Amino acid sequence: MVTKVRDTRGVRVFRVLNAVILTAVVVVTVYPFLNVLARSFSDEPSIRAGEVNLLPRGFNLRTYRYVTSDSMFWTNYRNTVVYTVVATLIAMAMTICYAYVLSKKHLRGRTALVSIAVVTMFFTGGLIPNYVLITSLGLKNSIWAIVLPNAINVFNLLVMKAFFEALPLELEEAAAVDGLNTYGILLRIVLPLSKAMIATMVLFYSVAFWNSWFTAFLYMDRSELLPVTVYLRNLIAGATGATAAGGSTTDIQISANIQAVTIVLTVIPILLVYPFIQRYFVRGVMLGAVKG
Repeated sequence: MVTKVRDTRGVRVFRVLNAVILTAVVVVTVYPFLNVLARSFSDEPSIRAGEVNLLPRGFNLRTYRYVTSDSMFWTNYRNTVVYTVVATLIAMAMTICYAYVLSKKHLRGRTALVSIAVVTMFFTGGLIPNYVLITSLGLKNSIWAIVLPNAINVFNLLVMKAFFEALPLELEEAAAVDGLNTYGILLRIVLPLSKAMIATMVLFYSVAFWNSWFTAFLYMDRSELLPVTVYLRNLIAGATGATAAGGSTTDIQISANIQAVTIVLTVIPILLVYPFIQRYFVRGVMLGAVKG
C-alpha cells in the first residue's frame, strides 16, 4: 500500500508564489504584442485617442492591403528569406568549425586564435573603412555583403566553444579507436550530441539576420535586392512624411498604424519557426551519452 505524502505548508506557499510570478511574467511578455496586434487592425482616430488596448477599435485592414498589394513587398520578403537561410547556414558552419577547433586544448596557437576572435568584440575597423572594404571587394549589391561580414558572432562562438569543451573526451577517444577521423568524430559524435546548442544558435543567428536592416541599407542601392525590413523602414518614413504634409485619409490611416503592421509582418515567421526549435532548449543534451 502506497501512502501519499502530503505537501508541507512551505511547499504549497512556494507553488502559489511560483504560479503568481510566472503568470505575471507571461502577462508582461504577451501584453505588448497583443496591443501591437490590436493596433494593426484599428482605425486612425482610435489609435490617436489611445483607445486601443487588447482588442481592435474600428476594425480595418487598410494598411495590410496597402502593404501586401505591392509586388515589391513580396520581392523583398523573398530576399529576406533567402538572406536569412543562406547567412544562417554559413554562420553555423563557420561557428561550429571554429568553436570545435578552439575547444581542443592541445592545439598549437589556440590562445592566439581565441585572442583574435575576442579582440573583434571590442575593436572594429569603423563604418567608413568597412564600407570601403566591401566596395573594393565587389560585394556591394550582393548577398555576400550581408552574409560574410556577420558570418561569425564572437559571443555565439565562445558559448559553443565552452559547450564543446564540456563534452566527455572519452567519447571522442572511443570513436577514434573505432577508426573515425576528426571530421567523422565531429559529424557523427559531436554534432548529434549538440542538437540543443545548434538549435539555440540557429535561432540566435536567424533572428539576427531576419531583423537586420542597416547592413542592407548601407551596401544595397537597388530596391529589388533589399530585404523586407528596409522596405518597411522606407514605408514608415514615407507615411510619416505624408502625415506631416497633410495627406489623404488613407495616408493618415497608414501612418497611424504602419509601425504596428510592420512589427506583425516581420515577427510572424520567427513565431512560426520558434515552436519547432523550442523543444531542444529543454531536452537533456547528454542524457544517456555516458554510462558507467
